[in-house]
Order: sequence, then structure tokens, then C-alpha cells
Amino acid sequence: QVQLVESGGGLVQPGGSLRLSCAASGIIFSINVMGWYRQAPGTQRELVATIRSGGSTVYADSVKGRFAISRDNAKNTVYLQMNSLKPEDTAVYYCNVDATTGPFSRRVYWGQGTQVTVSS
Repeated sequence: QVQLVESGGGLVQPGGSLRLSCAASGIIFSINVMGWYRQAPGTQRELVATIRSGGSTVYADSVKGRFAISRDNAKNTVYLQMNSLKPEDTAVYYCNVDATTGPFSRRVYWGQGTQVTVSS
């Protein structure tokens, strides 16, 4: 099993910044893709950004140029630097990890979610 611990959410004013972290622990052979998703009340969960083990990234159009995803492979940790935050970025942010934990064991794990609120 893989455990994901998220941190860094909170309340911030429009234009402000936050940095989210998500650390994976457990018996992990390798981590393929790490990412962040978000879900606002009454909406579907949506992709924010992903990063592959080699470093290639994908961003939602709504966050391009404002958010940056990165990872520390030695620490099995993924980060999301969020700048120029807007009220529409308000949501619960979920960490997502595609991990291999054994010869035939590969699956996606989700964090518990961390609230990000952008408001004046």
C-alpha cells in the first residue's frame, strides 16, 4: 500500500501564492506519473497538472503560466507552486500517484485532499 500525505493548502488573497506538497510512502518500487487534480463544489474533479518520472509535464489551460509542478524522486514527493491565484482556483486539491509496488502491482493512489481558498 502507498500512503500520500498532502500539505500546504489554506486561505490566500487573489494574486497570492501557495505551495502544495504531497509525499508518498510505503513499499514503492517506482513512481511513474505524479499529479494534482482539483474539485470545486458542484463540479467534476479536473486535472491541474501532471509530471512523469522523466520530468515531462502537462498543465490544464486554466493554470498554464501560473502554476508549476515539480517532483523530488529521491523523496517520492510532488509539489505544486501556485502563483497569481484567482478566486476560481478555489477547490479541494488532490494528489495523484501512479505507483508500482510489486512485480505485478501498479495502480493509482489518491491523497485525502487539501483545501485551497482564494478570497479577499
